[in-house]
Amino acid sequence: MRRDEVRRFAPILIVALVVLLSGLGAGAALIVVRHFQQDAKSISVLFSGVFAGLNDPRPGAEAGALLRLGEHVKSQGVPLVVTDRTGQVTAAANLPFDAPLDDPRVQRYAEMLDLDNPPIVDSVVGTVHYGPVPAKRQLTALAVLEGLTVLGIVGVAYLAYRNAMAAQRDRLWVAMAREAAHQMGTPLTSLQGWIEQLRSRPGDVPGLPDHLAADAERLERVAQRFERIGHTVKREPIALGALANKVAAYFRPRLPRHANPIELRVDSEQNGPVVLGDGILLEWALESLIKNAIDALQGQRGSITLRTGVEEAFATLRVLDDGPGVARELRSSIFDAGTSTKTGGWGIGLALVRRVVEDSHGGDLSLETTDRGASFLIRIPLHGNGRQD
Repeated sequence: MRRDEVRRFAPILIVALVVLLSGLGAGAALIVVRHFQQDAKSISVLFSGVFAGLNDPRPGAEAGALLRLGEHVKSQGVPLVVTDRTGQVTAAANLPFDAPLDDPRVQRYAEMLDLDNPPIVDSVVGTVHYGPVPAKRQLTALAVLEGLTVLGIVGVAYLAYRNAMAAQRDRLWVAMAREAAHQMGTPLTSLQGWIEQLRSRPGDVPGLPDHLAADAERLERVAQRFERIGHTVKREPIALGALANKVAAYFRPRLPRHANPIELRVDSEQNGPVVLGDGILLEWALESLIKNAIDALQGQRGSITLRTGVEEAFATLRVLDDGPGVARELRSSIFDAGTSTKTGGWGIGLALVRRVVEDSHGGDLSLETTDRGASFLIRIPLHGNGRQD
């Protein structure tokens, strides 16, 4: 389950857990109530039977009452073993096995009962070895149930706290993004004016107005990206090959060409597979991956390849470079916010890419295992037959 789905279903999960814990608590209380009700009923029946037998004037009534008392005790399910002064077994009830009183297993079972409860020594009857009442298991289960209830409540509280903190971070991120987009509006307007003046009076640098116009357009797209945060993601057909060519065309004039040159290639059939999504956000994600590859090649010549394809029901876009690759200890956390290999880096670029790909487009982002360099793979569900009509 993706993080956006976790955040969406977290309130439902919390309510479900609260209802479940309430049910468990009610069940635990019911077990206790039923146990004491049965216990009170058994004692009442026992008392009335013995009292009636002892007060019955008919011959043999007292003996009958005592027999019923014995049967009643057996019916309670308490295991009993009675031994005389020599240690011989004289009586037993509710044994977990069938055996005569002189069977050695009965003697060993009496010793096991003494581990649960200390035996009762009577000068007339002898020594009574007895085990736990059957309700002990229920009460033990009740204690376990109460413990699980407490753990569940702690888990619900922790989940609610994490959900609240995540929501607060999202609100802060959205507010900062929208404020950044608002602040970029004024310098963008001014830059467009200066570009028009350069076009009317060409200088000594050929193509300068065009390059400045491209940068201004890119700044405007950056502002639009920030404005998209917190809003519903657009759903329109996007050809990944065309998107890769567009982003590569912007980066090529700005890559090193003399000392330690970097080559940026696009490997795609025509416009590439088509997905349904937000072109501005996908462009942002791809630019972040390309910047990451450029940083990895810093100070050395190399190449970056953007390769599109189709795998089963997914459109794929790979960003490959022949740089030093990603250290083994960072591979498991490379997409976590705050993880960065650059000095002074914020570590939000790859985290942003994952959010765009997985949360906004239902895809997945992964770092593939390669013999050299790094390969980041974007997989997004195909739109229709994956072709641009």
